[in-house]
Amino acid sequence: MMDSDLVRESPAIATPSYEGKKKKKSRHTVTRMMFLVVFLGWLMVWVLLPTKVYKQQWTPKLNSKLNSTYFGEQGTNLLLFTFPMMLIAAVGCVYLHFQKKKGNSFSRSISASHRLAFWKKPVLVMAPLGIVSAMELVFAAMFIMLLIWSLANYLYVSFGHLHMHKQGEKVWEAKFRSVSLRLGYIGNLCWAFLFFPVTRGSSILPLVGLTSESSIKYHIWLGHLSMVLFAAHSIGFVIYWAMTNQMAEMLEWSKTYVSNVAGEIAFLFALIMWATSFPRVRRKMFEVFFYTHHIYTLYIFFYVLHVGTAYFCMILPGIFLFIIDRYLRFLQSRQRARLVSARILPSEAVELTFSKSLGLTYNPTSILFVNVPSISKLQWHPFTVTSNCNSEPDKLSIVIKTEGSWSQKLYNKLSSLPAVDRFDVSVEGPYGPTSSHFLRHESLVMVSGGSGVAPFISIIREIIFQSTKPNCKVPGILLICAFKNSADLTMLDLLLPVSGMTSDISQIQLQIEAYITREKEQPATDTQKLLRTIWFKPNTSDAPISAALGPNSWLWLCAIIISSFIMFLLFLGILTRYYIYPIEHGSDEIYHFSFRCLWDMFFPCAAIFLAASGVFLWHKKQATMEGKQIQNMEVPTPVASPGLWLCGSTDRELESLPHQSLVEATKVHFGARPDLKKILFDCKGSDVGVLVCGPRKMRHEVARICSSGLADNLHFESISFNW
Repeated sequence: MMDSDLVRESPAIATPSYEGKKKKKSRHTVTRMMFLVVFLGWLMVWVLLPTKVYKQQWTPKLNSKLNSTYFGEQGTNLLLFTFPMMLIAAVGCVYLHFQKKKGNSFSRSISASHRLAFWKKPVLVMAPLGIVSAMELVFAAMFIMLLIWSLANYLYVSFGHLHMHKQGEKVWEAKFRSVSLRLGYIGNLCWAFLFFPVTRGSSILPLVGLTSESSIKYHIWLGHLSMVLFAAHSIGFVIYWAMTNQMAEMLEWSKTYVSNVAGEIAFLFALIMWATSFPRVRRKMFEVFFYTHHIYTLYIFFYVLHVGTAYFCMILPGIFLFIIDRYLRFLQSRQRARLVSARILPSEAVELTFSKSLGLTYNPTSILFVNVPSISKLQWHPFTVTSNCNSEPDKLSIVIKTEGSWSQKLYNKLSSLPAVDRFDVSVEGPYGPTSSHFLRHESLVMVSGGSGVAPFISIIREIIFQSTKPNCKVPGILLICAFKNSADLTMLDLLLPVSGMTSDISQIQLQIEAYITREKEQPATDTQKLLRTIWFKPNTSDAPISAALGPNSWLWLCAIIISSFIMFLLFLGILTRYYIYPIEHGSDEIYHFSFRCLWDMFFPCAAIFLAASGVFLWHKKQATMEGKQIQNMEVPTPVASPGLWLCGSTDRELESLPHQSLVEATKVHFGARPDLKKILFDCKGSDVGVLVCGPRKMRHEVARICSSGLADNLHFESISFNW
């Protein structure tokens, strides 16, 4: 009413504002259309690549115009396959920068979200694919069709002009070789997409509403698919050589063509990674998976030596952007983070609170990768950020539940520390969504199992903050928690920040239904444990967590992408024109095939090293100046955990209104499991967001309920961190 009255009373004032918003929306639409056109053009090149038209008509013309003395045979592929995605990545940084400057407004996306509601609903819930939405299923089917189309056209063109590689070779043997070779081409297509999902600070994923943690399953799918294709390619050639008495080819390292030995070495490394990446192995022997997966660098090295520079340029964008992201993460992780406190819960969970720079912002459900050198210098583990950057501008907190050997060692170390000590920790991140999209719903139902409550803590803290804004409507919350033991109820204490800031839960509609599955009655009050908070000594060598270049510095990331790519092209052009070209055209000598590949791998790394190091050192200098002020903090006495007061009565007075509000909002059910179907179907309202984080069985159950079609008001979203 107020907005409409204002428009009627002051049309001259309201109209420019309306026109301004309309122009901004128009620019927003034009920019996204530009991204779509460039991306579709890039895809069309992949579609046309295996056809006879591309091979016989386009290729000669393109090579004559684009394969210059500066880039040689790589010119065409650099323009058609590398440049479009690098352009999207660079311009995407600028676009995301201006989107961020507009603020984290969720109202603009409400209508679009409703239009996409059907496509986001789960339609397939099964292992090993997991939870697949309608949109994901459609795109997966389209990708499979692209692979089939490419293979069919490759074989059609190849069979029409069969080349006999040996005198007396039979036609069917030549066709068998052709099929094996083209399966490798199709695997290369999978590699063109393989590295985009694991680029944590990507500027491409946010353009389509994705984060690295939410799209990691695409990396898994592509990895398995490419390995099946490469296995068929490799085994097919071994069979072909055996049939045609050419087994000596397995030991060939050609000077002018692909190296078979390099391909075999790459395939062996790939098999090791593949064998340890299956879910059963990854869950039971995570460290084996973790360490073996890091031989991807050797895999890429020998893969490029095998396929050559032309095919490397086809998959270069994903690898190039991944190297930028990986190197920036490496630079960030070299600095020890300033750990302020550790809140040790009776549930064998610990909340670590770090100091952070004021310029670092993040959204709920973000994750932080943590390394503790005293436990393992190589292992990095992701944990959910539970703090809120709006209400706690100088602090960042994560929660760690003891569920494995690494987390158990961490808990034991922290539990044995004196009241005041120092603890070395390195971090990477945080990484997460670019907006608080969950705020668009009328109400939220959050279903968690065990430590799965952690991401919902960050969401509730954000909703508490938003509720303090005038004229801001926030969704009501129903939090369903399933815990094994009553001690795990102390996880709910994390809703209240350790910093002591005001966190009035009573201002929001919050209902917590906690289910204790392994205890049938309330525990005795004398079993109450103390919640202990350790405050750490500040150290001048530690620094507040500052932003990795990406979500908090999109323009600087854009500068790194552009400058490093230009440097790569300059290095490559100078080498080709003034070193390789004179060798090949001044004599009959041919420059070594593998040496070209080595230069093509070295130049991107060198360019990224120079560009990223300069920008990062500048940011580090600014962050160091910001973090010079270190505040000495007093060590408080241990306090009882409010979470344990949820289990039964106590004569002790609640210490604060937030604690009292938390207890009043919580209902505990002993010896029972939540009836998720009844709870979800009883939810009223036209737009209910259903978020679930916990064991796979729980996530799948909630997904099946939301996709059953019996409740159209339920909008499902799974929060899972299966790295």
